[in-house]
Amino acid sequence: MTQTPKQLLERVYNLQGTAEAETVYDEWAGTYDTDTVERMGYVGPRLAAAKLVEVAPDAETVLDAGCGTGLAGLELAQLCAATIDGVDLSAGMLAQAGTLGVYRTLAKADLTKPLEFADDSYDAAMCVGTFTDGHVGPDAFDELVRVVRPGGVVVATVMGRVWESGGYREHLNRLVERATVELRESAERPYHEREGITCRLVVLEVLPPRPQPWD
Repeated sequence: MTQTPKQLLERVYNLQGTAEAETVYDEWAGTYDTDTVERMGYVGPRLAAAKLVEVAPDAETVLDAGCGTGLAGLELAQLCAATIDGVDLSAGMLAQAGTLGVYRTLAKADLTKPLEFADDSYDAAMCVGTFTDGHVGPDAFDELVRVVRPGGVVVATVMGRVWESGGYREHLNRLVERATVELRESAERPYHEREGITCRLVVLEVLPPRPQPWD
């Protein structure tokens, strides 16, 4: 994908469905790290990994949802000894992530659908670069919350310009109102520094289920 950073971002922010997303990311896998980190100043993976270690230093198992080439997983592995599993839509991206040696398992998954993990499977989950234009909508937070045990955390980036318009703030507020999570942080942070793009760095704490009247 030999294009300018602006052209690359315009293409991925205007994806039409999972089939197109899979094709585009398969094609991009070989140069993704160079294009995003070096050319665009992509700092989301580093910020998310550091935040996860800050808020959940004792997490032993972490799901890296939408792991891509493994940028966030690699950052996390350099900061802690957690066991990391990764899922992504793109087989090409997963192949790149598999060369890093930081994941216990890597599997193909569509984050717009239910994940094939049991409830409370992980101490934490992170999702970087996926909650954005043309990708995964806010409903995907529900599955990340489901697979993280009560007391665990979800750390995610949401591209700044879709925080309101994409319904992310509203959706997370509903989860808070239902006492499903505590929204511990939603700070505006850098994302693609050289392109002047920011994100919301979101931290959710998963709460225990509320007792039912008959319990």
